[in-house]
Amino acid sequence: MLSRAATTFIRKAPKNISAPMGTRNYSLLEHASAKSAWEKSCYFEMDFTVPESSTVYEAVQKFAAYDVGCLVTTDEAGKISGVVSERDYISKIALLGRKSKDTLVKEISTKTSNLMTAHPEDSVDECMEKMLSKDIRHLPLLDENGKVIGMLSVKDLVKTLVTEKDQTIKVLSDFALGKGGHFGGE
Repeated sequence: MLSRAATTFIRKAPKNISAPMGTRNYSLLEHASAKSAWEKSCYFEMDFTVPESSTVYEAVQKFAAYDVGCLVTTDEAGKISGVVSERDYISKIALLGRKSKDTLVKEISTKTSNLMTAHPEDSVDECMEKMLSKDIRHLPLLDENGKVIGMLSVKDLVKTLVTEKDQTIKVLSDFALGKGGHFGGE
C-alpha cells in the first residue's frame, strides 16, 4: 500500500515532469474520474434503463441478459425516476412472496428523491465515498442538465482504482530504482 503522502504527491504533482535532454520523461497520473470509470464499464454501451411501468419480471430478465445488478428506471417522458436493483427484487419480491410478473418496477424501485447520483467530473474516490455512505453498489451518472448518461458499479470503481494504483506503483518503483528521469537509462 502506498502511504497517504506518496498518493498525495502523485495526485498533486504536475502531469509531466521534465527531465534533462536525453533522458526519459515520466508522466504522473491524473486522478481517475467517474466518466473514465464508466467508459470502461459494462454499462457503457448498453441500454441500462427500464420503464417504471414495466413488470419486475422484465427488469429481472434484463439483469440476466446483461449480467448487471441495477437499472435506471424512467418515467413516461423518459426521465430518471429512480433505480431498481437485485437487492430490491430479493427484499421486496422474493422474501415477501410477491410475484414479479404481477408487480411493477415503480412499486419496488428507489425513487429519485432518495437517490444518490454521480457526475462525470466526480473523482472515483468521491463516487466510492457516496456508495459507502449509503451502502449501495451503483450510482446513476448524470450530466450537467440532470440527464442520465450512464451507470457506475462498485466493480467499475474498484477496477479503476486498482489500475491507477498499479500505475502509481510502477512510476514510484522506476523512480526509486533510478530508471529514467534525471538518473538516466532504462
